[in-house]
Amino acid sequence: MRVLAIESSCDETGIAIYDSEQGLLSHALYSQIEMHAIYGGVVPELASRDHIRKAIPLIKQVMAEANTTSDDLDGIAYTSGPGLAGALLVGACLARSLAWSWDIPALAVHHMEGHLLAPLLEDPAPEFPFVALLVSGGHTQLVDVQGIGQYEVLGESIDDAAGEAFDKTAKMMDLPYPGGPHISKLAEKGTEGRFKFPRPMTDRPGLDFSFSGLKTFARNTITQCREESGLTEQDKADIALAFEQAAVDTLVIKCRRALKETGRKRLVIAGGVSANRYLRERLQQELKKLDGEVFYPRPEFCTDNGAMIAYAGCQRLMAGQRDGEEIVVHPRWPMDELSAV
Repeated sequence: MRVLAIESSCDETGIAIYDSEQGLLSHALYSQIEMHAIYGGVVPELASRDHIRKAIPLIKQVMAEANTTSDDLDGIAYTSGPGLAGALLVGACLARSLAWSWDIPALAVHHMEGHLLAPLLEDPAPEFPFVALLVSGGHTQLVDVQGIGQYEVLGESIDDAAGEAFDKTAKMMDLPYPGGPHISKLAEKGTEGRFKFPRPMTDRPGLDFSFSGLKTFARNTITQCREESGLTEQDKADIALAFEQAAVDTLVIKCRRALKETGRKRLVIAGGVSANRYLRERLQQELKKLDGEVFYPRPEFCTDNGAMIAYAGCQRLMAGQRDGEEIVVHPRWPMDELSAV
């Protein structure tokens, strides 16, 4: 089966073609970061308009690179949620229109399922079952995964997602958007131990996360530095290091707890924050202690992309799943509502 995919949940337009026998044939991504950077975050209306402008040229590009015509396609997959409603509607309407005109089935795909399955595009790919850490700007979740669509959410953030906390802390220090990569780069110049940040919700049972308090602690530290002697570049580096260590420690502690509770030996990390080098190093060290394995997608598939939607959509289309007549998007869409394959 050969599937065209459209990802448009937020500020990146991702297009890909996946073949069930040949694998990923082609993919392309257009990021709107430069446009949104001047606002310090994503402007939903601008994001929707840019998807309209970029999606069709990218589809033509990807189909040409994959040497694929509409006659070669067996289905279209698109992100139906969660995400920005307007941005989702652009991808959904385009995908359904193409499917109708080409007389092929279309299928709505869950954005976070795409992230969760992205490591299966790699070689070697993780085998089921495993625990997945989904960590991005909009989500932080631990999920017990027994198969495609067989998900049990073990814990999630009760307030800010980890990636959101990275971005907002960076913004407090006047770092460019998106702030996560800039925090990590700055942390490399930080002084170990100058600041000690809390590890929220690690001193109590459970697998839920909370990053709002960590963000507030960062704000108070930044304010104190500004009031005492002005916020220097070294201050920023030291705060970045303390913040990154606290956030990563929190994620690692919760992952270790989830693996112990489920008895799993395999951990998958996915989502934009999974590209963080320090997080990967810490989790690899932790899984080595547990005689386990950790899997993650290549960096280009950590952020939003079409390849992950193409793979997830292909699996479900091969299982016979199809859209109904209505075009529906889900800005909020719990993973436990998905059916098993």
